[in-house]
Amino acid sequence: MQISNEDYQLFRPLLFTIGYRMLGSIGDAEDIVQETFLKAYQMDEQEINNMKAYLCKMMTNRCLDYLKSARYKRENYVGPWNPEPLLLEKSNDLDPADVVLQAEGLSIAYLRMMEHLTPDERAVLLLREVLDFSYLEIASIIEKNEDNCRKIYSRSKHKIARIDSESLNYETNKSIINRFIQAFEMKNTNALLELVSENVTLYSDGGGKVKAAIRPITSLPNVLALLYGIMKKAPKDFYFEIRNVNGQPAIVNYMNGSLQSIISFYISDEKIKEVYIMMNPDKLPKL
Repeated sequence: MQISNEDYQLFRPLLFTIGYRMLGSIGDAEDIVQETFLKAYQMDEQEINNMKAYLCKMMTNRCLDYLKSARYKRENYVGPWNPEPLLLEKSNDLDPADVVLQAEGLSIAYLRMMEHLTPDERAVLLLREVLDFSYLEIASIIEKNEDNCRKIYSRSKHKIARIDSESLNYETNKSIINRFIQAFEMKNTNALLELVSENVTLYSDGGGKVKAAIRPITSLPNVLALLYGIMKKAPKDFYFEIRNVNGQPAIVNYMNGSLQSIISFYISDEKIKEVYIMMNPDKLPKL
């Protein structure tokens, strides 16, 4: 079996979803997808029996290698690290950045929690929970036995257990965010207390490229103080809109005629528990 252009079109979205969910980076995921296909094109046709399994194994292992080599870079990142936001639109464009195989495991909150996992835990959780691979298939991909894969999956689920309560209902979450915006603009403290957890945490990712909080901001009063401070300095041409980011509603902010930041949320039990602000210009979508 030899790889064809049809295989490329068929499996490219699948490989992208593996790469993006494992790395939290659109550019890195796309680069590794291209590397994987380039390598596959060079293989002898006798060496490939199951194209899907072969490509998934190559993609996963390249992502594992990347994660292990990038650990130092992540540890020395300036301030909190948030995943690169994926701005989703209804489009006929076949670019993998616009293709999502499943909404599960795509939210900023979920991808950020993946950072608490080892590379192997991240791979097993993704392949099992999001892509529904069998333990036999996973064992073949990451070259470990099935029992070991089961243990890795159980360990990874335990590490990110709290994310299981995340609400993924788009319209419900959009309503909560709209009410939050209204209460925030009116400085309605009682309404804000109903919508936002008192123990809310805000993670602001500027990557050292723009001014941003270099440590997580905790508690509702501190988070609101930061947000009000940002708004006070906003130019007159500031405006925002609610857009689909990683399958969930997010606030997309524009200043000086260009995209300035994206604010995403972790919502559980109809309350905002975490806020993620992406301000690093290198990680914002190019519109």
